[in-house]
Order: sequence, then C-alpha cells, then structure tokens
Amino acid sequence: MIYSVTKKYCSLKTCRIRISIFLLFNGFVLSLSASPKHAADTNYPSYHGLVMAGYQGWFHKPEKGMMYPDEKNVRIDMWPDVSEYPETYPTGLKHADGSTARFFCSSDESTVDLHFRWMKEYGIDGVFMQRFFNAARKDNTKGNAVISHAFKAASKYNRAIGIMYDLSGLKAHGEDCSSLIEDWKFLVDSLKVTNQDGAHTYIFHNGKPLVTIWGVGFPDRPYDIRDIGLKRFIDFLCNDPEYGGCSIMLGVPTYWRELGADCVHDPYLHEIIREADLIMPWMVQRFTPLLHNDMDRYRDVILRDMSWCKENGIEYVPCVTPGFSWHNLSRYAFPDDVKPSGSIPRQGGRFYWQQISTAINCGVRMLYIAMFDEVNEGTAIFKCTDNPPVGKNIQFVGMDNMPSDHYLWLTGEASLILKGKKSLTFTLSKRPH
Repeated sequence: MIYSVTKKYCSLKTCRIRISIFLLFNGFVLSLSASPKHAADTNYPSYHGLVMAGYQGWFHKPEKGMMYPDEKNVRIDMWPDVSEYPETYPTGLKHADGSTARFFCSSDESTVDLHFRWMKEYGIDGVFMQRFFNAARKDNTKGNAVISHAFKAASKYNRAIGIMYDLSGLKAHGEDCSSLIEDWKFLVDSLKVTNQDGAHTYIFHNGKPLVTIWGVGFPDRPYDIRDIGLKRFIDFLCNDPEYGGCSIMLGVPTYWRELGADCVHDPYLHEIIREADLIMPWMVQRFTPLLHNDMDRYRDVILRDMSWCKENGIEYVPCVTPGFSWHNLSRYAFPDDVKPSGSIPRQGGRFYWQQISTAINCGVRMLYIAMFDEVNEGTAIFKCTDNPPVGKNIQFVGMDNMPSDHYLWLTGEASLILKGKKSLTFTLSKRPH
C-alpha cells in the first residue's frame, strides 16, 4: 500500500515537473518572441542624463534645383551657415555683397552626416526624428531618405536617435492613428529603426524602445483626442508581441496639468497621459525674456508638473528653446497678421541658458531641445549666420555677433552639467578661447 501510494505520488510529481518544464520552455519561447523585431541592446538604454533635440529634416530642393527663388517663397527666419556643407544649392536671393545665397538639402546624405557629426563634436546626445502624419500615410514615402540617412549617421557617430510621431496633418474625420501602426511596422521592418546596422543607438527608456507621439491635447487641432484611436495605438506599441514592447512619451501642451490656456479642457487627456511613461510639454512661445521674472513662472510650471508626474508614476521632460521668430513664415501663412521678427529674442543665448539652468536646478533628469534645425520658427540650434540674404520684405534673426556654433556649444555644456561632469551656473557660460 505504501509502495502504490508512493508510486502514485511520484507519478503525479513527475507530471507536475513535466508541466512546469513545458510552461517554462514555452514562456522562454514567448519571451524570445515578445519583441523579435527590436535589437536586444542599445548604447542608450535610458533617456536619463541625455539632452535630445527635435530634428525636422524637411528642407528639400525642388526638382529644378532652385531653392527659395524669390522673397515670396521665403518662409524661414534664420539662415544656416552653409560653409561646411559638401553640397549646397543656389537660391534667388543675394547677400549684402551681391553673392548668391545658397542652401542645403535635408535629403542629401552628406547633409545629415554633417549634422550628426556636429552632435558628436559638441556633445549633444542625439535627436528625435519628426515623423509627420502625412509622411506616415501609405501612399507617401517622403522623408524616408532622411530617416535612413539619420539612422546610418547615428550609428556612425554613436548618437541617440528615436522616432517622434507628430499628429500634425491628421484630419478631423475619416482617419485615425491606425495608419501609424502600419507605419511603425514599416519603419521597424524596412528601415530597421530599432535594429540598425552597426552600433545600436535607438533610444530606449525603462529598457524598451522609446516612441514619442506629439500633438496630444492641443485645441487648435481639427481632431478629437477621444476619437483618433490613441489608446489603441499606445496599446499596440506597448503590447504587440512583435512590434511592441515600447516605452511611450507624449508631447502635450504647456498647461496640460490644468487643462487650460493652450490645452483642451477634457480630462480624457489625463487618462491618456497615465498610459505613457514620459511626457514632454511644448513650451515654445509660452515664455519670454521680455517679461519680468518669467523664469520664475517657468520654474513654477516645471515644479508643479513634476509633482503631478511623481504622484502618477510618470516621468517629466521639460522643453527648452533658444528663441522664436516667424516673420517670414507669417507673411505667407497670416498675411493679415504679419508677426515681428525675433518676437522672442535670443539675447545672445541668455534666454536659452536661463531655461536650461532653471530646468536643471528643478531636478530634471532629461532635456528636450526645440529644435535642432527649425529655421522656420527661428528655434534652430545648429550653425546659423549673421550674414543672411537681404531683401525689401524679408527679415532674419541673426546670431547677435556670436559664433555660428554658439548654440551647439551651449547645448553641449548643458549635457555635461546634466551628467554631473560640470557644475551648474546660472549666468551664461563663457566659452574658453
């Protein structure tokens, strides 16, 4: 009797062991297949300690090769310093000395390579590539060349890189974020964004590839955040067994927490935010050096935002910008309301450094710079010139007699401070000679 019971027990035990082995094996297989499309490793496993910038990459030469043939076509407020570009193209504009003004093309591989080389030279950690909703449509491949070149250059120069979906262009009716699901599959499968050749530098956070969705909660957009499949897209990015396993960062309005001012008055936004890992409030045009103690207001917004995020288990990324200007763009977009040039002045980098030092002093662990190459709104940090084209109606923001690389250098200084390699200073850093 004892023998039979023991035998029965052993048989049962053996069965349980086999079941356990089976489950463990299958769990292992499932874990292997959880995100087989993404690289298992990256040189940038976390956003912590990084200074990242937005990268537009949308300056493309026309088929005939003439960029900005006349003043009517100028929609940018800063002019790049093109002295280092291997390839440039003529414009119909002239410098003060009568020479032809030239411009680069974003889709040239040499252009993208130069930009990423600058990032490495000045210690800027990397960029988020803007992926606009229009570019994500199946019938639109515009911008794919820029992304391909960027990921190649990021690997070459060991710079962090990520995809930022910008919902600009999404219609009010007839479409939603489902097309972004297919686009993410395309980027992962065809462009290998999360598993690039060479060094893997796609930015991760919490050990997972970071995908940003920008344009959530702005009242001037035609779409309703309740009706565009945001949760479905986020769920796909987080949980899909092949293309998921991602972290999420949302680009939201400055006053997202209060649901006021520049933000939709819909508490559903907070519900969406709680689905994310990080948020990045858009602060361009929200603060200015022309108002007394505006940096105190900037500080208070950051501290209160960080407190809300801590209570809700979300991390916070402040937005920093060197200035703002859209005089030339407004001539085209708002002919009845043309904006002044340099409406938010740079002050030779002083305004930029005030934001950087204020944010870091608040205890932030990451920074988002708006933008690397955005000359349309005068927010660019890459090399620009004090010698732009001249004309009757066009005006450009200059560098305030600072070197063309002034903002690249300041951004690199911010990166060193954020990493604890230099002490924080509240006065504008002085460049050693």
